[in-house]
Amino acid sequence: MVTSRRPSIEIDLNAAIVAVETRQPLILVVHSSDPRQPDGLPFGPFDPLAHRTFEAGLRSWVAEQTALKIGYVEQLYTFGDHGRHVVPGDAGAHMVSVGYLALTRPSEGSSRALARAGALWRRWYEYFPWEDWREGRPDILDNQLLPALRRWARGRPAASDAVRPLGRRERLKLAFGEEGGPWDEERVLERYELLYGAGLVTEAMHGDQSNSPAPRTPPPFGVPMRFDHRRILATAISRLRAKLKYRPVIFELMPVEFTLTDLQRTVEAISGRHLHKQNFRRLVERSALLEPTGKLAQQERGRPAELFRFRREVLKERPAPGLKFGTRA
Repeated sequence: MVTSRRPSIEIDLNAAIVAVETRQPLILVVHSSDPRQPDGLPFGPFDPLAHRTFEAGLRSWVAEQTALKIGYVEQLYTFGDHGRHVVPGDAGAHMVSVGYLALTRPSEGSSRALARAGALWRRWYEYFPWEDWREGRPDILDNQLLPALRRWARGRPAASDAVRPLGRRERLKLAFGEEGGPWDEERVLERYELLYGAGLVTEAMHGDQSNSPAPRTPPPFGVPMRFDHRRILATAISRLRAKLKYRPVIFELMPVEFTLTDLQRTVEAISGRHLHKQNFRRLVERSALLEPTGKLAQQERGRPAELFRFRREVLKERPAPGLKFGTRA
C-alpha cells in the first residue's frame, strides 16, 4: 500500500500589539537592520507541550521577548493562504499564523527588552496613510490612490473576478466611498485587499495573486510589511475600530486617570476621525462610562482639567458599553 506524504504545517502566533502615545496609534514591529527587509509583526511559535491555549502561548512569548504587559487580547483570524510566506526555493513546512489583536501602553514595556528583540513602535498610519482623516481627507486618496484604482476598475476583468458577487467598480465604491458613497472607517481590510488585488501595494509583487500583473516598481501606497503582515494589521485595525463602538476597549490604551481631552484624542487616533469636542463630551456623559476622581491635571496652558477614570461597574449594567459615534458621511 502506497501512502502519500502529508505536507508539514507549523503554527505561529502573530500579534498586532497596539498602543497610543502623543496622539498617535502605534504598532509594535520587528525591525531589521537590512533596508531590503521590511518590518514585520512580532510572532512566536505555538508549543502545545508548554502552552495550554493559543492565548497563553501568545502572552508567554510577548512577555519573554518584549517585557510588555498586554491587557486586552482577542483572536482575529487564521492566516494560512498558499503563497503567504513566499521564499524562493523554500521547501519547508507551510506556515499557518493565528493572528491576535493585543492592547497595551508603551510605558509598561522595557526599551532595552524591545531593542534586544529588534522591536520598536511605529505609527500605524505609515502603513495605511489613507486611513488618517483627523486633519481632513488625505491628499494621497485623490492625488494617487483613487486614480490608480479607477484605471484598474476600468481594466479587463481577471478570472478571479468572476467568482465575486460584486464587480470592481462596486467594490471600489463600497470600500472607498466612491460616487458619493460614505467613507466607513471600519473597512480598513477591504480597502487593503482591493489595493492588493489591483497590484497597487508592494506585497502584491511577491504574493500569490493573479488579479493583475505585478508592477515593475514598488507602488508608493504605504510602507510595506513582511509576508502578509500588513493584511493582519489591517484586520486588527478594522476590528479595533468596530470594537470602540460596543466595548470599552479604549480604556486598555488609557492610563488609570485621564482628562476628557486625553480620551477624545485617543479615540480620534484609533478611529482616524476628528470628533467635535462638545458632541464627544455629550456622548461620553450619556454612556456613563466614566467617573470623576476629584482631582485635577496640571496643564501647560489654560486651567487645570478634571481627571476621570473608567467606571468598571458599567460592564455589569449593560451588554454593549461602548462609544457609539457615527460613521463618517
